[in-house]
Amino acid sequence: MGCTSPTSTPSSGSGEPERPVVLTTFTVLADMAQQVAGDRLEVRSITKPGAEIHGYEPTPRDLEAAQGVDLIVENGLGLERWAQRFVAAAGSNVPIVTLSDGMEPLPIAADAAAGKPNPHAWMSPRRAERYVDRLVQAFSRLDPAGAEQFKRSGEAYKQQLKGLDRELRAALATLPSNQRLLVTCEGAFSYLARDYGLDEAYLWPVNAESQVTPRRLARLIDTVKRRRVPAVFCESTVSDEAQREVARATGARFGGTFYVDSLSGSTGPAPSLLELQRHNVDLIVRGLAGGDQQR
Repeated sequence: MGCTSPTSTPSSGSGEPERPVVLTTFTVLADMAQQVAGDRLEVRSITKPGAEIHGYEPTPRDLEAAQGVDLIVENGLGLERWAQRFVAAAGSNVPIVTLSDGMEPLPIAADAAAGKPNPHAWMSPRRAERYVDRLVQAFSRLDPAGAEQFKRSGEAYKQQLKGLDRELRAALATLPSNQRLLVTCEGAFSYLARDYGLDEAYLWPVNAESQVTPRRLARLIDTVKRRRVPAVFCESTVSDEAQREVARATGARFGGTFYVDSLSGSTGPAPSLLELQRHNVDLIVRGLAGGDQQR
């Protein structure tokens, strides 16, 4: 089915009562939800691994799959405007939890997107802990009998995120002070950059506005040359052609492919949020510290 993800848990065929169904908007949220839900809820993702979620176009089959779900989980901050169609398909009685509610977002400060919130808050392990708290609350309302289990699972997952924070902080602290500019296709690393003392530059602010204008391209090439950036990167859900042009024009390496809006498949480098972060930071450290080139 088009909406299932590798983190989905199939319904039981053993005659046991069916579990409540939680439908998330993309695979990263499905992974987080599964860590909290355990075996008490069935977690699905509307989008598949590798999908570009900013401008996702739901199919009729996707909309059909939204019917009969018990909870919809979204990121918010303007990321999934298309999800309103799922809400309508699911019916007015289906609760929705927006994981970014209550956060103070970082603004996008680039061209026409200035003043809009940056939606990629899950890229900060510290902010991701707040996502977990929202999931625990929502799941406890959905399945009160499982509240204690959700609380325990949530706390265990938050401990993993705290450990990840320490791990990423130690890794990124090894970068030289003059090589801490992270150059990507999309401005999706603002929260991570702020938490770990990196600067950020990119070709476009969000994938929904991913037109590479001559002005943006020239400006980024100038920045990479001026700052002597050793490596540039791009995300898995968009074409890296323009970023490779930046590399050719500046002499920088193409440092590899990040995962942000989508997990990889189960055998890929980013099958979970924790592994996604480790993969990205490993590329950052190897690229900006002068490691192996990715071709």
